[in-house]
Amino acid sequence: MFPQQRQLGFSRRAFVSAGVGVGLALRSGGAYGAPPRRGAPRTLHIDPRGGGDHTTVQAAVDAVSGDGWTLVLAPGVYRETVSVPATATGMTWLGAARDPRRTVVVFGNAAGTPRPDGSGTYGTSGSATVTLRPDGFTARGITFANDWLRADHPGVTGTQAVALKVTGDRSAFFDCRFLGHQDTLYADSPALTTFARQYFHGCYVEGDVDFVFGRATAVFEDCHFRTLARTDLAGAPYGFVLAPSTAAANPLGYLVTRSRISSAAPDGYYKLARPWVPSSDTTARPMLVVRDTHLGPGIDAVAPYAAMSDAHPWQEQRFAEYRNSGPGAVVTVPENRPRLTRAEAARHTPARYLGDWRPRV
Repeated sequence: MFPQQRQLGFSRRAFVSAGVGVGLALRSGGAYGAPPRRGAPRTLHIDPRGGGDHTTVQAAVDAVSGDGWTLVLAPGVYRETVSVPATATGMTWLGAARDPRRTVVVFGNAAGTPRPDGSGTYGTSGSATVTLRPDGFTARGITFANDWLRADHPGVTGTQAVALKVTGDRSAFFDCRFLGHQDTLYADSPALTTFARQYFHGCYVEGDVDFVFGRATAVFEDCHFRTLARTDLAGAPYGFVLAPSTAAANPLGYLVTRSRISSAAPDGYYKLARPWVPSSDTTARPMLVVRDTHLGPGIDAVAPYAAMSDAHPWQEQRFAEYRNSGPGAVVTVPENRPRLTRAEAARHTPARYLGDWRPRV
């Protein structure tokens, strides 16, 4: 276990405690409203101690049919993988405690983990603790985590370990936490031709390599990204915060606004982003705008971007910044920091990215 992981309580033995992660200063009232009363239509209560309708989240998902269901998760650790089908549209998950540190859905598969049936390894998508496919999904006050650790598996080369993969359109997450290392949060779409919109508000995400990635049209507003320390590397870079893989036909990719990036690593040891052009879409043109965001000293201010492969240099992608602050945002080499004009920035707002959808905070 790395020193930072020990400090954050990132272990199977003590996953939920007041000291797990740095988190956000969460609002204590008003955001959630009263949880649905027991017995309300299309509401199921999940409690790992047996006090609800089901003891696991997957059992509750399997029990419902149709759209509009609400799952209320009692405080506790749900050690399981969960897969929600595309047919469960309009589903909502509520952490009953409101504090996401008290309601944790966690598992520990990596891309290189062998499947129990001997059919190979899980791969990146298969490693996800939670996979969400439906449109109109909402989650509040829940931690999604993958606690697979490189140090525990030195022989495994597929170290991608996804906490959450979400592909549905109009997917919203409020005051949630996403914990992992490589490929923590996979904000994606179900197909190259589908432009799924996703919204993250007041959320906390931590990791090291490409820990927010995918091809969704995703807005991160008032969020906190934290880069982790590593003892398996001798020097920089330790990793990358964002790795969008936006389809070329999609005019809008990732937007980070009014957020902050902090670090547990040495100053300048992380890149802000690199473009992901996957083998499944070699024409992708990753898009990222980071604006009005505080970039801490962990970000390399001289060269904040890098290529994932020589065939796709970051300079040929759609990366830009606007009015960022902090030591990681200092412009020392202008050609390494593409910036929007004020007129251009006016076109990169949550309202434009989300279109006719207005998630309710």
